[in-house]
Amino acid sequence: MRKWYQSLKVSGNEAGPPGRVTSIPTVIAAAIWLSAIVAAMAVIISYSKAPSHSGTPPSHWPDHSRIPRDTSHPTLVMFAHPRCPCTRASLGELELLMAHSPGLLGAHVVFIKPAGTAEDWAKADLWRKAAAIPGVNTHFDEAGVEARRFHSETSGQTVLYDRNGQLLFHGGITSSRGHSGDNPGRSAITAFSRNEIANSIKTPVFGCSLFEADCQEQGGKCTK
Repeated sequence: MRKWYQSLKVSGNEAGPPGRVTSIPTVIAAAIWLSAIVAAMAVIISYSKAPSHSGTPPSHWPDHSRIPRDTSHPTLVMFAHPRCPCTRASLGELELLMAHSPGLLGAHVVFIKPAGTAEDWAKADLWRKAAAIPGVNTHFDEAGVEARRFHSETSGQTVLYDRNGQLLFHGGITSSRGHSGDNPGRSAITAFSRNEIANSIKTPVFGCSLFEADCQEQGGKCTK
């Protein structure tokens, strides 16, 4: 009788529906995997929203700057690292800004060119993208002289001065790292160009450092 009961118990287990029982190691492994994905996503989101260091530009247009200032309209200057991937989004926002403010701004994109580097190093894809925007002038910034005059530290940092050379706005024109879309910086500059009241005069900047050597050498990674 006992042997018959044991045989029935074993055969009953084997006849049960497959896949109903999950082993404890499998559950633990799945939980660890899910936790790792959530943690990685949190790091990525936190990084994309973390602003870079930005300087405070002078309240009046620097006297020794060689960048032409428009005396009839506000003048916009964006400082850019030619190898910063996040700056592509900034240039995309600049293109939209110029399309919405035709003939209302004098605009310049100034690409930093470290001492000892060839023009080809700076005149790369981002340069071509900036040069293709109607109404935008592109410049080399030898050894970052102009960036220092304007106290700019981060790629994508943008300043706007009125026709008398007074600072109106400084900051970034993207809402996060490498993100395109409506943002307070672009809205503010558009308002100033139309002689309207702007809601912001300063916004965070997201991009590579203009002067850090590792950023200049690696290029492919957008670092603070």
